This record gives sequence, structure tokens and C-alpha cells, in this order.
Amino acid sequence: MTSADEFKGKGNAALQSGNYSLAIEHYTSAINLDGSKHVYYSNRSAAYLSKGDAENALEDAGSCLGLNPEFTKGYSRKGAALHSLKRYNDSIAIYEEGLTKFPSDKGLQSGLESVKKEKDRPMYGSGSSTAPASPGMGLPPGMGNLFGPDMMSRIAMDPKLRGYMSDPDFMEKIQLLQKDPNQLSSMMGDQKIMDVFMAMLGANGLDMKTSDNFEDELKQKDTPVATKIEEVYEEPEPMEEELPELSPAESKKREDQKAALKAKENGNELYKAKKFEEALAAYDEAVELDPTCMTFLSNKAAVYLTMKKYDDCIKMCTDAVEVGKVNRAPFEDRAKALTRCARAYQKKGDLGTAIEMCKLSKIESFSKDNERLLKTMELDKRKADVAAYQDDEKAEEAKQRGNTHFRNKEWGDAVGAYEEAVKRAPKIATTRNNLAAALCKVMDFNGAKRQIEAALEIDPKYVKALARKGDIEVLMKENHKAMESYRAGLAIEPDNAACTEGLRKVSTMVNSKMSEEERKERAAHAMADPEIQSILQDPVMMQVLRDFQENPAAANQAMSDPSVRVKLEKLIASGVVQTS
Repeated sequence: MTSADEFKGKGNAALQSGNYSLAIEHYTSAINLDGSKHVYYSNRSAAYLSKGDAENALEDAGSCLGLNPEFTKGYSRKGAALHSLKRYNDSIAIYEEGLTKFPSDKGLQSGLESVKKEKDRPMYGSGSSTAPASPGMGLPPGMGNLFGPDMMSRIAMDPKLRGYMSDPDFMEKIQLLQKDPNQLSSMMGDQKIMDVFMAMLGANGLDMKTSDNFEDELKQKDTPVATKIEEVYEEPEPMEEELPELSPAESKKREDQKAALKAKENGNELYKAKKFEEALAAYDEAVELDPTCMTFLSNKAAVYLTMKKYDDCIKMCTDAVEVGKVNRAPFEDRAKALTRCARAYQKKGDLGTAIEMCKLSKIESFSKDNERLLKTMELDKRKADVAAYQDDEKAEEAKQRGNTHFRNKEWGDAVGAYEEAVKRAPKIATTRNNLAAALCKVMDFNGAKRQIEAALEIDPKYVKALARKGDIEVLMKENHKAMESYRAGLAIEPDNAACTEGLRKVSTMVNSKMSEEERKERAAHAMADPEIQSILQDPVMMQVLRDFQENPAAANQAMSDPSVRVKLEKLIASGVVQTS
């Protein structure tokens, strides 16, 4: 059986030769065998992007970074995919994130420079850079940012716009605008879309007085680009407002909030300096000053996670979410706390609870980081469940039950017992051989053959399995394959009775006269075999078959070549070629 690394090597060769579809197929096979290797996802991302499938390239790049956040090429792959999708700000953010970890990486530097050049390039076609937006042309520079990833959360928080989200047509148009902001010009007649557009302009510091001067506003103003990714333990300090005539209680509350933010900033600095106990004390001070802000508790949880105090981290995350719900904190903040809680459970080895935490985080607010973590943990849990289920002693008990059912001709029960034994101990060849025998009794020849092939992968010299394989191939009317299986068994054990008798019977079947219907059925089975198809397409064999009719002497001379003789015997055994 081909290993995952061998599939990766085949994928690399296909990618270098420009056969991107084949490369994707090989990388997918490698991932199916071992989905824990980040390199496989990275390589498949490159193949998808080379093929022009940037969406799948982005998904694989995300999976790669989810498995190994310290893999340099993961950031290059993700940045390139986002660049191809024309999500310039997201691409720049990923490149910059990678450069904070690997500041001297040439690939990241080159990718960042390339996407910045394309982002700053005029988007109006061949006309002047001051030309107004019109159908089929790009929006003014920076306006595409109005429809960024945070647009949905802004709509959800707006009392007027929130009701529009129940309209499927509205949601479809919003999703289209997020993919291609240039579609706005074709939706200007939709009042709901224009309400959203004006709200987004206001949120980004622009004003829109009337629809008549829309184009003038676009010419005069650009929206600021907000691309910097917020660190998990930092939060922008709110701008100070001048509130006249505050009561003494309100004044004290306001001063406490300002002091709490300063204490939090101090905690952040201490955390960066790895002074964890001092950081915890600073966050405690912030919590005491302003117990309504969940961020301080969430930051404490981050410190506990770094200190490997997972139970404390879980408690802080739980408390943070409760405070956030009571005080109506942003959904994103609550989701981050739940994701951090999931990481703590993951570190404790409780994958089941960790997965539930990730799902709760997803309900609060969707994030790609949380989704990648969820998929990784689900894969790890499946592997852990399979490993935990294995038990050699229980496997032997199940096998003996299967033997009893088989002797009593209770074929269905025998299949169930043997399958249980295989799950308990998947590396025992004899159990798979027994399962194949039971599957033959219920006429599942394809399933039986799969089990026999698996048994031979475990023990290639298991002669009893080779004999069983030949028997199954005879039942499937694949006589040419059956002869190979029997001969392989005899090569290992020359006096094996089962292989000797099987080879004799199949040779008799090949040389016996058949009805026209039987001959056609055998030939149809053979023609579905890729090996037979390959032999028939071999130019040498085509000439030999032609010579048997037109020039028998040349055909007989060709038969002195062992490889030609073996191929002809397969054609005869399969029923494709008839002998007189």
C-alpha cells in the first residue's frame, strides 16, 4: 500500500510538471492517510492556487496554519490565496502577521510588496483616477473596505438594519458585495442596500447627505483602512467623551474605568515580559475597579493558559463569558473566551469538552481560527477514539464468537463478530481472512476482497490469504487475477494444497469450452480491469495479436519473450482472447 509520504512525492512531481489536478489528487490521498501533516495541506494549497482555485487554496492554507502556526510557508500560502481573491487587506494582514514571526523571510516580504502594489493600483480601468464609479468599474480606493469581515456584526448590532437579516434576497446581495464590492453600482435601487451602505459610511467616518451627491462624496472622501490585527490580550482604549454635569457616582465610575484600562495596559506589558504573577495582579486590580468588563478576566485566562494552569484558565474563561452576557459584551469577545477555554480543555486531554467549547464559540461569533481548531480537534478525537477502542483481549473474544457463528452457518452474526474483532485489533491478518470468508457467504465479494488485501498488506507471505484471494477472484470471474494469486502462494509454499487445487481448477475453466453468453460475461469483466486495458493498448501486444492471424511465425517468435508470454496468458485467462 502506498504511504502518505509517497503520495506527497507523486504530488510534488505532478505539480512540478504542471499537472495540477493530478497533484491535488495525490495530495488528497496523502491527507486521507494522515491528516495531521501540515505540509500536505500547504502543498495542496499551492496546487489549488496554481490551478486557479483560490477558495480551496485559502482553506488548505488555513488548515496548514491550524496544524502548525510556526510554519513560514503557511503564511505565504494564505497571503497568496487572499491576494488572488483580491482580499487585499486580509492578505496584507496575514503577510504582516507572518513577518512578525519571521521578519527576514524573503517570500513573505515579496508577497507583501506585491499585494500592496496591486492594492494601490487604480481600479477605474483606462480612464482618469478621478472618474466616478459606474457599472462594471471599480469603487474608489478604500471604499471596498466598507464591506469587510466586520460588516455582518455591524448590521446585527444596528436596531434598524438587524431586521433586514431575515430577508434571503438581502442576505444574498450582502454576500455578493462582500465578494465583489464593485457590484454596489447595480444595487443602488435597493433601499435596504443603500441603508446599509450609508450606515457603513457613517461607521467609517464618512457622511452621506443625499443620494443625489453620492458620486461627489465618493470622489472627495476615502474610508480609512483598518487592517491591524488586535492582539488577544489588547483592546483599543475608548475615546474620552466630555459629559457635562456628571453626578459624583458617575464621575467615580468613569475614573475607575479609566484606571482599570491603565491597569490592564500595565498587565499586558507585564505579560509580554513574561512576568506572569505581576500581570495577574494588574488584571485583578482592573477587575476590582471595573467588574463589568469581561476583557480583564479573559486576559487573566490567557496568563493561566501560558502558565499551564488549565483549570484556572477554564474558570476565568467561564467567569468572563458570564460577565460578558450580563453586561452585553460584543459577541466576538465572548467567542474568544470560549475558544481559549477550548484550548485549555485540549491541553488537559479532554477533547470532547474542548470540541463543545469550540461549537459554543461558533454560536457566539464565527471565526476562522476557531473553525480550524475545531476541525483539528475533531480529527484528533477520531484518532484517539479508534486507538482507545483497540483491545487485543476483547478482539480475541470477538474472533472466537465469529468462529462459533461461522461453524453454525450464522453468516450475518459471524460477519458482525469478525468486524468487531477487526476494530479491536486491526493489525491481525488472520481475523481479516476469517471476515473475508464470512463476507463471501453473504455474497459481498468486493468487501471480502478488500479484507483479504488488507490482510496481505499486514502479512504479504500469508499463503492462506493468497489462496482465499484467488477463490474470491474466481467468484468475481477474474480468472487471470486468480491464477496470479494462486501462483504467488505457490511461490512461497510450493506444496500448498489450496493454491495447487485452485490453480488446477481455474486453468481447467480457462481451457474449457464456454457458451457465447459466458464468454461475453467473462470478457466484460476483464475489460473493466485497468491491467487488461493497459495490455490491449500496448503497441507490442497489438502487433502480436495481429500476427497470430496474419503472420503466425512472427507471433510464435514474439512468444519467446517472457513478458509477452505472461501478458498473453492473462488475456487468455481473462477470456478476452480465445484459443482454438
